[in-house]
Amino acid sequence: MTDSLCRPEDLARDALTVRQMSKLKALLGEVMVGNPFWQERFRSSGLSRDEVLAIDSLAALQRLPLTSKADLAADQVAHPPYGTNLTAASATYTRLHQTSGTTTGQPMRWLDTPQSWQWFMDCWEQNFRIMGLRPEDRFCFPFSFGPFIGFWAAFESAVRRGHFCVAGGGMTSEARLRLMLDNRATVVCCTPTYALRLAETAERDGVDLRSSCVRLLLVAGEPGGSVSSLRQRLEEQWGARVIDHWGMTELGALGIECEASPGGLHVLETEAIAEIIDPATGEPVIPDAVGIQRGELVMTNLGRIGSPVIRYRTGDLVEAEPVSCACGRSLLRLRGGILGRADDMLIIRGNNVFPASVEALLREFPEIVEYRITIRTVRSMHQMRIEIEPGDARDDEAGAALRERVTHAIKDRFNFVPDVLLADCGSLPRFELKGRRIVREDDRLHAAGSGL
Repeated sequence: MTDSLCRPEDLARDALTVRQMSKLKALLGEVMVGNPFWQERFRSSGLSRDEVLAIDSLAALQRLPLTSKADLAADQVAHPPYGTNLTAASATYTRLHQTSGTTTGQPMRWLDTPQSWQWFMDCWEQNFRIMGLRPEDRFCFPFSFGPFIGFWAAFESAVRRGHFCVAGGGMTSEARLRLMLDNRATVVCCTPTYALRLAETAERDGVDLRSSCVRLLLVAGEPGGSVSSLRQRLEEQWGARVIDHWGMTELGALGIECEASPGGLHVLETEAIAEIIDPATGEPVIPDAVGIQRGELVMTNLGRIGSPVIRYRTGDLVEAEPVSCACGRSLLRLRGGILGRADDMLIIRGNNVFPASVEALLREFPEIVEYRITIRTVRSMHQMRIEIEPGDARDDEAGAALRERVTHAIKDRFNFVPDVLLADCGSLPRFELKGRRIVREDDRLHAAGSGL
């Protein structure tokens, strides 16, 4: 790698660890002075100020308690509207973003100081280099630019780098396509769901995306960018390379696919510490015989001082790649990206099933343009209904054949038979941000006559 002294993402592992520990000590020093949330959390875990400040290694970091989204959400409910995870004086915060909702039924709000927001944009600087951005690239962001954090920092970082950027907030899909084409965008940033929606709109309107200037689809906000069947479909529809990205409102932009190795994510360990734990015990996962670690991703961000998260349980299941990446970087690589959610596992007729795995299988059928999975619990047992919408009207025989193929594929791969239904063309909802294709219903809804 060239310019390694200038580019933190190219550091060797030893230098990377030194950087992490230096930033961790600085972070802990700041929160033990000014952050009520973390001071109380450490105190209630039996840790003194001196013990926290003495932490100087990954092994020592594991003395700190794990933290979940429920902990942060409960703090905001108890101390509205922003909670107590604020290291600086309230007057110094200049950015607000929020999630779409939590288990409390309320969105979780997140504040940033100018310094923390600068760190967020610096993360994107590294992400852009890792993914192979070129100086001449031109961006289109078909994104609402509301309080959802989405691509806000990516937009501002790209502008700061000198790239041409157009924002597509408040526009129809047709208008966004025209904006993208008229301005000769080479990079389009959106969710995988919306990339599919734009491709569907383009096909309907006779627009050939493959002949456009777009060479990269930077997708984020939901699993899918690393799912081979979905990647293949998007790349065929757009004639462009898919780049997957991972981040969270409360964490930052901390995962990116490199140019050299499709189908995985590098964790931006220059700005975070990653751990992989057993979701049931909370203990670190021991690598197996070939060095693979599979478990829940836990993250500590190291530069968002104004509102940091420490040993944060993401709920995302990952698998660490045990061999070096072709790009030559030392950064942790997650094979296959985000594999699923630790809290999403279902037991259906004695089989462990993740809805994300079923979604990935459905994407292997090019005839299916949309789908909806309904999970219901009847007499304490999970059942799954799948509605599939084909891309064109099908006669009864063709529809029955598609339903049978999907049913057999799920039975062969997951060892259970779902209830597969054929939906009318255009009847299932379309999404511009995160797709909501999994619906959960319980015994009470079923008993009330939901018709399921």
